[in-house]
Amino acid sequence: MSQDIRVDDPIKELTSLLSRLPSIGERTATRLAFHVLADDPRFARALGESIAQIHDRVVRCTRCGNYGASALCSICSDSKRDHSLVCVVARVPDLVAIERSGTYRGGYHVLHGLLAPLEGIGPERLPLDTLIQRVRNGEVREVVIATPLNVEGEATALYVAETLRDMPCQVSRIASGVPHGGELEFTDQVTLGRAISERKSVHDSTQSQGQEP
Repeated sequence: MSQDIRVDDPIKELTSLLSRLPSIGERTATRLAFHVLADDPRFARALGESIAQIHDRVVRCTRCGNYGASALCSICSDSKRDHSLVCVVARVPDLVAIERSGTYRGGYHVLHGLLAPLEGIGPERLPLDTLIQRVRNGEVREVVIATPLNVEGEATALYVAETLRDMPCQVSRIASGVPHGGELEFTDQVTLGRAISERKSVHDSTQSQGQEP
């Protein structure tokens, strides 16, 4: 705990701790602290207990690296999903975002980071062993690389693709381009360039509509 947090000022202490959370500034942290104080004390106790126990109750899935309450996460243990299709993501929040779209019913592999040589994160830090083993065992027919479309994400995607190059599975990269509802004049050059270079046939797209995926 930071030394500038006064133990005799519990509101300031709580505010300081809350402000260390992502996207939580001092004003928002102060508002949250007073909300907790004004609410039922049982809520504050339940919140505190949940936070205190989170590291003991949550583990990484032994197959994909997702967070869960048991050795296999809820996704890996779901028999209705297509586990021969694996989506590689950088972090669990990326997995959650894809799940929220409701369009993907395969499995995942979470890297928990991206290649960043300047930060000392090299290839040896990427947990690919379980994915490679699954591919070699013939469990995976396609790997979809869904790392971010930035320098670190692209470098990581290239490394994963090269690692799986001679293995018995198809490797693909998520598409990128102009966002739905976006105006071309306000779209950055890189995104617009990708949209043009990765274009697809309208006729092929039209013919595929209404067919089973």
